[in-house]
Amino acid sequence: MGRRWTNKLMVMEGQQQQQQQLPKSRVAKVDSEESWYLFVTQANNQGCPVFVHFGASWCVPSLAMNSFFEELAMTYQDILFLVVDVDEVKGVASKMEVKAMPTFVLMRDGAVVDKIVGANPEEIRKRMDGFVPSFRRPNMVD
Repeated sequence: MGRRWTNKLMVMEGQQQQQQQLPKSRVAKVDSEESWYLFVTQANNQGCPVFVHFGASWCVPSLAMNSFFEELAMTYQDILFLVVDVDEVKGVASKMEVKAMPTFVLMRDGAVVDKIVGANPEEIRKRMDGFVPSFRRPNMVD
């Protein structure tokens, strides 16, 4: 159900061809209102929850949460993870009533299920762990 990305680079060394794995983010960047609606609509159509990190390039706590958010995306591969820079996509930030950064919004079926304001990894993980069983079937695993 979740999206899994791989990125491979073919490198020629002499006559041998080697395959190298390149790091690829599991977090998709929303760069316009159109991309926001596309991501959210596709996730809804697939029954996939969405977890959004609203931040700004100048906000130190937002930047500090990026690696944690990437880690969550690797852990919960059946959830779509999005990042929105509030200065680049103001309409989405306004619609989602983001007043402070970072703000994390968990959505299911297009509706906000939970909102967490602030850089608090422990609280975010606790809320994710509480949410995940509500949408996974018993036979699904991490």
